[in-house]
Amino acid sequence: MNGISRRGLLAGAGASVLMTAACGNGVGGAGAQQIDARVDATRNFLFSRYPGTQDLANRAFGVLYMPLITEAGFFIGGAYGRGALRIRDVTVDYYSSTKASYGLQIGAQQYAHALFFMTDAALADFRAGSGWAASADLKYVTPEQGGSIGKETTEIDPVIALVFGQQGLIAGATLAGVKYTRIIP
Repeated sequence: MNGISRRGLLAGAGASVLMTAACGNGVGGAGAQQIDARVDATRNFLFSRYPGTQDLANRAFGVLYMPLITEAGFFIGGAYGRGALRIRDVTVDYYSSTKASYGLQIGAQQYAHALFFMTDAALADFRAGSGWAASADLKYVTPEQGGSIGKETTEIDPVIALVFGQQGLIAGATLAGVKYTRIIP
């Protein structure tokens, strides 16, 4: 290899490293610590506000905490958030939640949710599965109160879903799909 080829190779490698660092891929970043801090605050809020959830978490094989989901819609809607899967209160994986919905809906909201995996099989299926959950629901949220009437495929006995801390104003009847994806923050 001559001197020009080596310099070109080194320059190209250096540029690649700089471009990778600039894209914010999260490796070596503070994303995991930020998610864990938000999960801790969410878990503490959940346990203090709804004391029975602490016993539920103790009995669960794992809990996926999603501390902040932001959702908006006008006929077509979407939502996104990041969280952590904890087993025995230790983070084992990080996940993002992406939701798409269609129907009569208008507004925006933010909320937290937790999925309690009550059997080892349910937890294993979630971790090995594609992460999709389909739902049909009727929901309402106001700053003073929030609630959801509906059934998600993830709310069947082996997995208990709890939505809490709603803030915003959204109303509608929708068909939706949620995708949980393992991430490296």
